[in-house]
Amino acid sequence: MDSDSRRRRLRAAGTGALVVALTALLGACGGSEEPQGAGERAGDYPVRAVDAQFPSRQKLAQTSLMRLALRNVGEERIPALVVSVGIAGVEGERSVQPFSIRDPQPDLSLPYRPVWVLEEGYPREAGARDSSAETSDQRTFDFGPLDAGETTEAVWKATAVRAGDFELRYRVEAGLGGEARAVSPGGGPVRGSFPVRVSAEPPETRVNDRGEVVIIRP
Repeated sequence: MDSDSRRRRLRAAGTGALVVALTALLGACGGSEEPQGAGERAGDYPVRAVDAQFPSRQKLAQTSLMRLALRNVGEERIPALVVSVGIAGVEGERSVQPFSIRDPQPDLSLPYRPVWVLEEGYPREAGARDSSAETSDQRTFDFGPLDAGETTEAVWKATAVRAGDFELRYRVEAGLGGEARAVSPGGGPVRGSFPVRVSAEPPETRVNDRGEVVIIRP
């Protein structure tokens, strides 16, 4: 075999090996990764909101808790108790963040304007020390499976940073894949809203015996 033929065969063998290696690498990097919610059993899962709280009157710099207590009133385990949060209206619906609105001015490098700033570590289940509810969608939170007859209380801790009148909405689903649906006992969607007025007047505060700044409530 002459040297030119041998070099051509070596180059062909090397190219084939590289293609095989790249194919294997691409497969390992996510080609077989399942999307969120894959494998959830499709169906309707009855859920009741047994408690829903968020102060209707707030002030700038005031920190408040939004609480949702959700009970599985069906006979089957819910695959994933999922809550989506957003502000009503076109500007709120166009925001990719749960407590923000999208500024309609064109060509803004940061078009999203927070109405509330969500504290780090929230939302989380009541009594938990940290959050594990984040999903790939910033407006959607996954609180995990919920057995029949059980209740989960989800808590958001947020500080008002924009004055005005807003309507904060939530919707509950039974999975991330879209096939497992949460329904009210009457068969409708599980959702609700909180009308909130945020005053531009900052709250009155004082320093307590532990050196903490606290809001003086009437």
